[in-house]
Amino acid sequence: MSTNRWTSTSSRSISLYEVLRYVVLIVISLLILGPLAWTLLSSFKTEAELAARPPQLFPGQVNLDNYAGAMERFEFGTYLKNSLIVTVGATVLTVVINTMCAYGLAKYNFRGRNFLFLLVLATIMIPLQVILIPVYQMAARLGMVDSYLGLIIPPAATPTGVFLLRQYMLGLPDELIEAARVDGASELGIFARVIIPLCGAPIAVVTIFSVMWRWNDFLWPLIISQSSDMYTLPVALAQFNSELIVPFNYILAMSIVSMLPVIIIFLFLQRRIVTGIAATGLK
Repeated sequence: MSTNRWTSTSSRSISLYEVLRYVVLIVISLLILGPLAWTLLSSFKTEAELAARPPQLFPGQVNLDNYAGAMERFEFGTYLKNSLIVTVGATVLTVVINTMCAYGLAKYNFRGRNFLFLLVLATIMIPLQVILIPVYQMAARLGMVDSYLGLIIPPAATPTGVFLLRQYMLGLPDELIEAARVDGASELGIFARVIIPLCGAPIAVVTIFSVMWRWNDFLWPLIISQSSDMYTLPVALAQFNSELIVPFNYILAMSIVSMLPVIIIFLFLQRRIVTGIAATGLK
């Protein structure tokens, strides 16, 4: 009798806990998705509907005039092209540099290896604002100001990517590398044919993170770009706020387009993020 009573009480408390957990998750989801849904609906509104008081949730009719106007009036196509070039170029360079650096720190024994790795990790704690002026001066001396090279190369190496890849490579057996050397493979061949195929999960994580960082990066493109022809999407959106009459309808439309690539990539590759981070041993 007492056992049945304990079982019913426990199941009731578990069910109450589940309900409370789902309620909390729904509330948090609404707080996060609410502004995104409002932005999406407002991107289809006219200027009069945006200025209406009290504000209207839904537009009078769905039209794409704001998107077409942003493309024509504000050279949105140029900003989109710049963001695509910078994101793809920086991501490819980031993956190559971080993978090679992580391989050297994980599989090559040399004096000061651990100290060098700690030094790389320590740069995570240094904000960009601290090294912004020296990095800009170096880019200026190399003639990379107001160019794609200046947008892509300086932020290419990331300590977070090196850390994730190194932690995963430490778990790879050294016997595979030694066997490849015995078979006559070069060091570059070992890296390309043995290490890279085994590091698909962490490379996918670094790629996804790099795409998100580069696509949404604002401060460095703002500093290094001197002309509007080199503006990326975040910089272009910020420049609209300095106009005498702020075109909120166009800004909302461009904001939605700028968010779509990151959202799509995350939705399709979110399992890769979880799997890759778990494979690195990061807790």
